[in-house]
Amino acid sequence: MPRFLVVLDADSTLLEDEVIELLADAAGTRPQVAAITERAMRGDIDFGDSLRERVATLAGLPSTVFTDAQRAVQVTRGADELVRGVHAAGGTVGVVSGGFHEVLDPFAAALGLDHCQANRLEVVDGRLTGRVLGDVVDARAKAAALRTWAGADGVPLARTVAIGDGANDLEMMRVAALSVAFDAKPRVRGSADVAVVDRDLSPVLAALGLRG
Repeated sequence: MPRFLVVLDADSTLLEDEVIELLADAAGTRPQVAAITERAMRGDIDFGDSLRERVATLAGLPSTVFTDAQRAVQVTRGADELVRGVHAAGGTVGVVSGGFHEVLDPFAAALGLDHCQANRLEVVDGRLTGRVLGDVVDARAKAAALRTWAGADGVPLARTVAIGDGANDLEMMRVAALSVAFDAKPRVRGSADVAVVDRDLSPVLAALGLRG
């Protein structure tokens, strides 16, 4: 049975990038999308509404943009070290994202993550429709994923950790026993148990008592 569960946000936490902005580059809508992303991260607008508004700007793009985005994405420094450290200590690691499976999945697999949940984009005849399939992974869904994975792994909530940077991460951070704000917005830093300022995930190991 795993000793504990660590759940990370993806965009700007596990990954250096906001993936929807990389996709928006191809649509020529990055300034518009980035402005909406910033407001959503601060918690000024509802995440689900903001995501649908941003995804709508991608309508008509060829599905090859997913591969292009994967090439552009950078995994955050220290991510591999964090995952290896948690696994070595008998823990499990998941990523839950308001981003997209189409871009995130290869990185989750390469890092050896135990769980992965994200949104899916509708594609018809090889082109994005500008719509999200199914329910949006919002703050409530992130908290639910942490609970579900803890249950599946046999980990009590008292041994769970949530790492995030934006308002959409606050609910899962409240559910977890230990919350880590990673290069986060002020509202998130103020709510977290631990704050990591540098863009390096490996110091989280010290917060977990896995490194001196």
